Amino acid sequence: MPNTREVRLRIRSIKNISQVTRALQAVSTSKVRKSMAALMQTRPYATKAWQVLTHIARQPERENLHPLLKQRERVASALVIVITSDRGLAGAYNTNIIRFTLQHFSQHPHPIRYIAVGRKGRDLLVRLRKDVIAEFSNLPAAPTFNDVSAIGKLAIEEFLTYRADEVFLVYTDFVNMVKQIPTVKKILPLEVDHGAERVETFDINSRHRMEATYIYEPDMNMILERIVPRFTALQVYQAILEAQASEHAARMVAMKNATDAATELAASLQLEYNKARQQVITNEMLDIAGGAEALSSQR
Repeated sequence: MPNTREVRLRIRSIKNISQVTRALQAVSTSKVRKSMAALMQTRPYATKAWQVLTHIARQPERENLHPLLKQRERVASALVIVITSDRGLAGAYNTNIIRFTLQHFSQHPHPIRYIAVGRKGRDLLVRLRKDVIAEFSNLPAAPTFNDVSAIGKLAIEEFLTYRADEVFLVYTDFVNMVKQIPTVKKILPLEVDHGAERVETFDINSRHRMEATYIYEPDMNMILERIVPRFTALQVYQAILEAQASEHAARMVAMKNATDAATELAASLQLEYNKARQQVITNEMLDIAGGAEALSSQR
């Protein structure tokens, strides 16, 4: 059994660690709320943009309206944008999204290249010798659309120059504080037939109304030229906000588990310390009683 000094030092060290993990838990709780608030702020614009885009794309010869709407007859390569975090201490958050990505695209018939968003994902992909063409890390804690628009622009450039015939987005979808789901979405070419899944519908009764008639100024093609690339970049931005909320939620849960484990370990060591201390006191009392007995027998 270790001596009381060693046990006391271990208890002090574990209590210090629990204070750190408790602080990280509180910080993550605050950050996940801010991330969700930022995500909700983008949804009104995204919803209306998707409604206009869907209305235009339903016109005859939609694939001739914009190159980002055109399905490639021959798919030769794919580009995957993988969103992870820059920091650890989030449990299995980063490992799960990379494992999900590799499993989902393990049977993909075409060569795949990657854009890594987040230092942890970049390191894992490079370690696995994957073809990473770009990486974006050290994003702000509360990124704006301008902070991440370069990611969407790069994906659009790769698609328009035929270096990628399909572009996929892989991120962790935030459900609640304890549940985050790895998700994959095809963002290029844009599939307007599945638009309802991409943004939240704010007006529930709108599906029971007649579809609105739009008047376009200056013209439909010019609007498409602006709205299609911007909406593609907006999907990347929303996915990053979802991933950040999921990261903070995963870190909050991981730090809570670490705090609970540290508290239990400290209590167990405290019991061990009390037993060791009691044993020392008992031994001292036995020594005193033995000494007194020896003195009394010499008289």
